[in-house]
Amino acid sequence: MENIQTHDDLNSLMKRRLEELDELRSRGVNPFDYSFDVDSDSQTILEQYSDSEDRITVKIAGRIVTIRRMGKASFTHIQDKTGKIQIYLRRDDMPDQYENFKLFDIGDIIGVEGYVFKTKTGETSVHATDLKLLTKSIRPVPVPKEIIDEEGNKVIYDQFADKELRYRQRYLDLILNPDVKKVFVTRSKIISAMRRFLDEKGILEVETPALQSIYGGASARPFVTHHNALNIPLYLRIADELYLKRLIVGGFDGVYEISKDFRNEGMDKTHNPEFTMMEVYVAYKDYEWMMSFVEEMVGHICQSVYGTTEFEIDGTLVNFQAPWKRVSMVDSLKVKTGVDFLSATDEEVLAVAKKYGIDTDKLQSRGKIIDELFEITTQSELVQPTFVIDYPVVTSPLAKKHREKEGLVERFEGFVLGREICNAFSELNDPIDQRERFEDQLKQKDQGDDEAQVIDEDFVRALEYGMPPTAGLGVGIDRLVMLLTNQPSIRDVILFPTMKPLK
Repeated sequence: MENIQTHDDLNSLMKRRLEELDELRSRGVNPFDYSFDVDSDSQTILEQYSDSEDRITVKIAGRIVTIRRMGKASFTHIQDKTGKIQIYLRRDDMPDQYENFKLFDIGDIIGVEGYVFKTKTGETSVHATDLKLLTKSIRPVPVPKEIIDEEGNKVIYDQFADKELRYRQRYLDLILNPDVKKVFVTRSKIISAMRRFLDEKGILEVETPALQSIYGGASARPFVTHHNALNIPLYLRIADELYLKRLIVGGFDGVYEISKDFRNEGMDKTHNPEFTMMEVYVAYKDYEWMMSFVEEMVGHICQSVYGTTEFEIDGTLVNFQAPWKRVSMVDSLKVKTGVDFLSATDEEVLAVAKKYGIDTDKLQSRGKIIDELFEITTQSELVQPTFVIDYPVVTSPLAKKHREKEGLVERFEGFVLGREICNAFSELNDPIDQRERFEDQLKQKDQGDDEAQVIDEDFVRALEYGMPPTAGLGVGIDRLVMLLTNQPSIRDVILFPTMKPLK
């Protein structure tokens, strides 16, 4: 870590700022003050006080983003949580503070008391009557330069736009790119709307272990750690499912959890090793009921956050209004490949996989090959909100067998613009069937599938006591936020995405 106290190691700008910091201290100014009594913000001032004829006094604080010094008077813009506003400072109003202001820089955080007025150019501003330095910025904040070209277009130079650097230094990204902050404010509103919907349905929010002695609930590689006191390996959870279903066994009629899950897998535009899931389980319901539940919940979120269910995403108009389209997975694959995967032999499945360029050494299980084929042949065509229903048993070790269609399970996934946003089952509650599925998964693991599930004996024991018919749902919150904020990558909706450390 860079030592800011060693002046020789600093560039000239940081040296100058450290000298200013020392000078301010010599004048009795604390460059890292304790508090400031804020009573307004830039948005409120601009929207509510601009046309007021009263002399309205405000206290506002924020980061300096521009400075224009003019001798006996100066203008500066500060940025707070809601936007930017201009501050007018005059030496005659506050001689000592004005002298100190000469040592202030872009990036410093200040508190201002003053009254709202309009400049000669008509810009709503705050005329400062008192000024306080709250935090001295030692490291210069990059300042983008704006010019207007010959055609009247705004051109920005030196913009903090490097994607990887923005992810690594999210604090700077938030300072310099206000639209980024809006995305994360919207993310919070989406999660709050989801939580309100679930609470109003009478479903109980619970918490289950992130550290587990047996991982399960999904097909994925776990992160492994070690507990020193117990001298046992522990795993970061890959899903909440098995613990939440234990609670249904215990007598809760509906439970949900919004939590971090962890999967030791590859990274791309829709995958991050640490991600946010919402899982909900409701007793005495099935996957048909859950489809209507998802339509209602997503519609509620859209209306709560945006006041509409229709959005332009990636240049496509998408409408989340119910009812969503429903398509059969096996029927879609049959249309695309000419093969019925319910009756196809393993040799036929491998032949189709080879035709589509699937590495069958890497994807050894029949279920995973079918999943990959569906992704290649069909998924990108699911533009409007669509439920893909009725999956083969081999793809879904925790779903209940279809009540009418042999070889299928009662499962659906929700897709929008070719992206999966949710996964749901009529939950398997037959402990004998569940054990057989786990044992089949164990065989797949022995054959080299390191994402196959392990046997959770305690979960099987819980099912043996009896779990009522149950509908379960998992929603990838990061992917839902990507859609509803029109962001191209999961890293754009995670404040601190996983990154390879710099040397």
